Amino acid sequence: MRWILSLTLQALAIITAGYLFDGFYIESFWIAILAAVILTLLNAIIKPILVILTLPITILTLGLFMFIINAITLMLAQAIIGSGFVIESFGLAILASIVISFINMVLQKGLNDK
Repeated sequence: MRWILSLTLQALAIITAGYLFDGFYIESFWIAILAAVILTLLNAIIKPILVILTLPITILTLGLFMFIINAITLMLAQAIIGSGFVIESFGLAILASIVISFINMVLQKGLNDK
């Protein structure tokens, strides 16, 4: 049950990013749920590999390179989903990943407090 709630909150964060940025398009709530599932899978499988491979640059940038890694996973999710989920540029993916990460952090904090 908690996993479903977490996915729903992540989908809401993705939809919010879609409303904030013009080049970020999400077709429907179900596409956002699919994007949340794919992002969860990518964060579990691909992201640890990227973190290990880019550890020196992440240390040099004091962790700021993690935003690039988050943008890469967001772009991979967009490539997997296809036409219902569009991010026009990599810079926009970085901004959207920052917004999605912040919203997820706030919502998960509220979820963990209850």
